[in-house]
Amino acid sequence: MPDTVAVAAVTFDRPDDVKTLLEALAAQSGNITSVALVDSGKSPVSDIAENSSAPVNYIRSNTNLGGAGGFSLAILSAMASGAEWIWIMDDDAHPEDPDCVSTLLAAAKERGLDVVLPLVVAPGAPDTLSFHFRLDGKLTHDRAEVAARGFLPNVGHFFNGALIRADVFYRVGLPDLRLFIRGDETDFMIRLRRAGIEFGTVTTVALTHPAAWAEVQPVLGDRMHVLVPETPFKQFYFYRNRGFLTRRYGRVKSFVADAVGYPVHFARTRDPRGFANWLRAYAAGMGGRRFGPPSDFGF
Repeated sequence: MPDTVAVAAVTFDRPDDVKTLLEALAAQSGNITSVALVDSGKSPVSDIAENSSAPVNYIRSNTNLGGAGGFSLAILSAMASGAEWIWIMDDDAHPEDPDCVSTLLAAAKERGLDVVLPLVVAPGAPDTLSFHFRLDGKLTHDRAEVAARGFLPNVGHFFNGALIRADVFYRVGLPDLRLFIRGDETDFMIRLRRAGIEFGTVTTVALTHPAAWAEVQPVLGDRMHVLVPETPFKQFYFYRNRGFLTRRYGRVKSFVADAVGYPVHFARTRDPRGFANWLRAYAAGMGGRRFGPPSDFGF
């Protein structure tokens, strides 16, 4: 019998993207038995889910749980279906070709892994990666350059297309609801590493997902960079969660890089308000403060 796969997906007011995602999932050659779709948006997409040819289990959430909470709910629902593997999908991503999940499954079996990930490429630019990799100390978005390395062990971009054996969640837990967005994927990856669960990126297959190039701000050329999300909402959660994870896991290198990189960046861009916002949120995360629903912080 082929391995069974249940998709765990989250959406928030992206009806066109959801339709594209469900169409791509319905076309997969792998044995996708269900799609747990958690919808926290203001405009429900229940009609799209109902009319899809994919086996959708539509789950309406009247509370915005963020990416972390939404994925946790979707993963639990996917696990409850009895599937052996959980394939995690954001609503604005979709598999590049029909053999995506089959290729990931084959790679997992070949290498004896419980977690594998695809590359993530930019819409309309399949030769360019949406999220960079660091090769030989330099950042690259070149798909061919990364693909030439073959399988990339113990690195990957969660949660876009991560294929995870269901029992892994019993060992490392679900995404942390407290993080809401921006950082939950890093936390999960750290937990995998600490649990000794090997994973990696399969470079022969890809998902399409909007690029994050604009967030990458160089500080010392290719040797150092910082990430500055495009909205105050995303900035707050990214800075706070990064500070929280730095303290929680004792990430000394990350702390040094942030303590140098962000002051230099904001000084170079002459943005004292940006620096103050970063420092306030980062310090709160380091101290385990300013956690709660978005309404507590004016969002």
